[in-house]
Amino acid sequence: MFALLMFLSHLRVHGVSVSVGGSANVTTESSHSRGRCHISGFLHGKSGDCNRDHGSVCCKDGHRYPQFRCSPPVSADTPAILTLNSFARGGDGGGKSFCDNRFHKDTELVVALSTGWLRLDGKRRCNKMIRINGNGRAVLAKVVDECDSVYGCDAEHNFEPPCPYNDVDASPAVWKALGLKEAIGVFKITWSDV
Repeated sequence: MFALLMFLSHLRVHGVSVSVGGSANVTTESSHSRGRCHISGFLHGKSGDCNRDHGSVCCKDGHRYPQFRCSPPVSADTPAILTLNSFARGGDGGGKSFCDNRFHKDTELVVALSTGWLRLDGKRRCNKMIRINGNGRAVLAKVVDECDSVYGCDAEHNFEPPCPYNDVDASPAVWKALGLKEAIGVFKITWSDV
């Protein structure tokens, strides 16, 4: 239980913030029975003008953040962490969405997927619909962006660390459709392709 509380205390709305200083050894990996995803490297933190909306955690100078070039295989009930993100102009999502080069209102059912799920597993999910299951409800949402699991700590990524390998960043409309309160910031869900 203590380990879970420590893990949740490091979660950030845009993904997971894990910092490693000096010679610390981190062995973060997916514990999903359907696949594993190991750290592929570390990004050295650089702080900047970070929008802290929705509880975003911002990069710190000198910290090391894990990078993931993979995500667990997608199934009919892929486990993930749902996080809250605004894709609107001036929102905490940073710039325009990766898939369609535009901003999206908070009332739109849109999501960003971790790098491995968006494009590195051989299936491009840009502008495709996915089904999200959580809190006893289901919602269809359009994939419009990448929650970058490799790069971060720069203006393009709102000076936030790379996302975890299992992140579904969702608009406030998705949270509302699932009956979730935005204040909780993170929620365990499953998702699948439609």
